[in-house]
Amino acid sequence: MEWQQLEYFQVVARLQHITRAAETISISQPALSRSIAKLEAELGVPLFEREGRTIMLNRYGELFLKRVNRITKELQEGKQEIQDLLDPDFGEVSFGFMPTLGTYLIPNLISSFRSDYPQVNFRLKQNSTDLLLKQLEANEIDFCLVSFIEESTKVNWKKLWSEELFLIVPADHHLANMGSITLQEISNEPFVLLEKGNGLRGITDQLFEEAGINPKITFEGEEVHTITAFVAAGLGVTVIPDFKGVDWEKVSRIRIDSPNCKRAIGLAWVEDRYLSPTAKRFQQFIINYFTNK
Repeated sequence: MEWQQLEYFQVVARLQHITRAAETISISQPALSRSIAKLEAELGVPLFEREGRTIMLNRYGELFLKRVNRITKELQEGKQEIQDLLDPDFGEVSFGFMPTLGTYLIPNLISSFRSDYPQVNFRLKQNSTDLLLKQLEANEIDFCLVSFIEESTKVNWKKLWSEELFLIVPADHHLANMGSITLQEISNEPFVLLEKGNGLRGITDQLFEEAGINPKITFEGEEVHTITAFVAAGLGVTVIPDFKGVDWEKVSRIRIDSPNCKRAIGLAWVEDRYLSPTAKRFQQFIINYFTNK
């Protein structure tokens, strides 16, 4: 069995058409057909169901494709490991974070790291916790900063810091001068919240459930600054941390009487997945950055 046969098999499995696959890899259609036939003969089973030039993987082909993809991934990572070891001060880090961290924390974090390692490149993904975890498991990012996640067999999560959550109301709201308040006292207020799937929204939903409240949600948005702008316009109240970059002159913060009214932020990564020396260095930098604060 030759490596080229496996590469040809992957292309045919992806395109499910012999002629198009042959054009893609720049060989003749008969040569490609012979290669696939030789591979099937060596394995002792057909890998495709054929209908003219259109072919589809059968159950043997689907099983074999999983193994071939795994072998290919291991080879690619092996090549990358060698390249990274040649010059660990260069490289690329694929890093994800929640939108609520993008306006103040992430720029400072990366700027601080690049002061020592100016040649490192970053591919940044800003998304909700749910989508970031999917990207993490799909190997689209090296690691990410997200709010607390349940224990997982695939993903590790290390808490780095926590933030208190406040009730945010318009500056002229009748509760604006309150020193503190309970969730029950605001159960009839209209709420402006982040969309479901956002880590902060998950925390607020849990807080409402624990307090026995079914909140009246008038608006849902994608990011915090939009939410606070709606609050400032008198369209509802919300629950968020004390974010930098928010125009606090138009809204008021009120402490909520609840020990659980906070969110934990941590670093998530997949156990035993290969990380380049550059990515490992930045991962440890993040941990040290918050440990030393």
